[in-house]
Amino acid sequence: MLNLDAPELYYLANFRKALDWLDTHHRDLMDDAELAFVANFLQLPLPSQALLVRLVMRKGVHFRASKLRYAEIGDIATAAGALLASGWLIEHAALTFDELGALLLKDELATHFADDLPGGNLKKSELLEHLHALHTEPRSLADWCPRLDERLLSLAIGPLCDRLRLMFFGNLAQDWSEFVLADLGIFRYEQVPITPGSRGFRSRQDLDDYLHLRLCREAFEAGMTVPEVLQQLGDFASASAHINERHQRLLLQLAQHLERAGELDSALTLYRDTRALGSRQRQIRVLERLGQDAEALALVEQVLEAPLNAEEAQLAGRARTRLRRRLGLPAAPKAAKLDEDRLDLRLPRAASVELAVAAHLAEPDAPVHYVENTLICGLFGLLCWEAIFAPLPGAFFHPFHTGPVDLHRADFHTRRSELFAACLARLDDGSYRDAMRRTHAEKFGIQSPFVFWELLDAERLEQALACLPPAHLAAWFRRLLADIRENRAGMPDLIQFWPREGRYRMIEVKGPGDRLQDNQKRWLAFCAEHGMPVSVCYVEWLD
Repeated sequence: MLNLDAPELYYLANFRKALDWLDTHHRDLMDDAELAFVANFLQLPLPSQALLVRLVMRKGVHFRASKLRYAEIGDIATAAGALLASGWLIEHAALTFDELGALLLKDELATHFADDLPGGNLKKSELLEHLHALHTEPRSLADWCPRLDERLLSLAIGPLCDRLRLMFFGNLAQDWSEFVLADLGIFRYEQVPITPGSRGFRSRQDLDDYLHLRLCREAFEAGMTVPEVLQQLGDFASASAHINERHQRLLLQLAQHLERAGELDSALTLYRDTRALGSRQRQIRVLERLGQDAEALALVEQVLEAPLNAEEAQLAGRARTRLRRRLGLPAAPKAAKLDEDRLDLRLPRAASVELAVAAHLAEPDAPVHYVENTLICGLFGLLCWEAIFAPLPGAFFHPFHTGPVDLHRADFHTRRSELFAACLARLDDGSYRDAMRRTHAEKFGIQSPFVFWELLDAERLEQALACLPPAHLAAWFRRLLADIRENRAGMPDLIQFWPREGRYRMIEVKGPGDRLQDNQKRWLAFCAEHGMPVSVCYVEWLD
């Protein structure tokens, strides 16, 4: 007799938790079929519940009964009975040849299609490629392989379960295994209060809009042409900022495809129709390729007057230089050249150039750590934990969020401006050290979009607090908040602390043939502007 509390039924217990959560928080979003599923699932025998969840968590929708072996479920035929009676599983589904190929072993293919195969010892992929062109009409498994003694079970409620998963997670990238990892203690999540206004989807229309965009994207990835995708997309509009952002990114992806295909006029039109970050940069490049330099320069000046981020400003500045030169106009004032503090080293060859430099520069009283982007982001995450995990509407809508859903949206900071101001004020009154220590102790190990615990232990935290001036922390944190997606990368690789002297330096490492990337140049320029000690170390191998 199965017991729901048995450890081997962890996945079923988690799935039932999810259904209970959905029934409590999303009932008004469900249609009749979804409501019936939530109600009727709990009436099934436990083995049938367990089998359904096992199949929902597996890849694909077609399963050979002989391949389904779960000790905790027992006899698969018995467990499948109630699912077949409810229509949630079906038998004798029509299979495309590709679906059949995924179910059969190479030897089985060779046996059942021997008359269609050429000679030679072919790989399974070669068998499938040869047979695919010969078999285009879907058939049942029995029709495909009359001599195969096999029962096929097919999941008939995959789309319904996907919609439930979408309601719960707010996306279809996460799956039910998130529960497993949480229950086993592998991942721990911040417990943010969930209110009715916190949901990712406010209406059934939001769900339909999300799924419509997904279908359009999948159709494009499967080979549908851009005009066909746009026709399928239709006159799309959504009241959800989250869904609108996905829409804009899809339009940008379609425009980039047209640009790569050389359809520049169509690409330009579509770039102009999207507000996605990066679209103005692509418009400038397409105008240049079309020979419309004057129009490109006008857009460049518009971008430089109000850039969306530092990257856009940097790229537009370069475009202005080449466009003015081509148009015969006086050169624009050049940006100040980066005056880098250069360090040249010749070291024995090593697998990691960063670790080799760290070992070379380290002293007993001046440790060097390979931190790259993790230290500044981690300190920011510790100081601003309350603001980052504030239960704002639409920011968190289930218990398994690593960070807020709107983390990379343009209004992330403005929605929490007062909360962040209160956190950063601790840098002025000196309370930031105790606040960071307290968060580190209380939240250690909890998932965060900024804090990587394995690289920020208590010892490294104390070194950072002893050596990094609060004015520098404030400057870094404000730059992060200005554009989290862009500015959380490109920071120097190494940091060296002198705890007794209360000072530090950062080191960007470049191995043989390597050069500074644009985001690294922006960080180095920022550090130089604020008087932060940073060096660029160029390494050559001794051998």
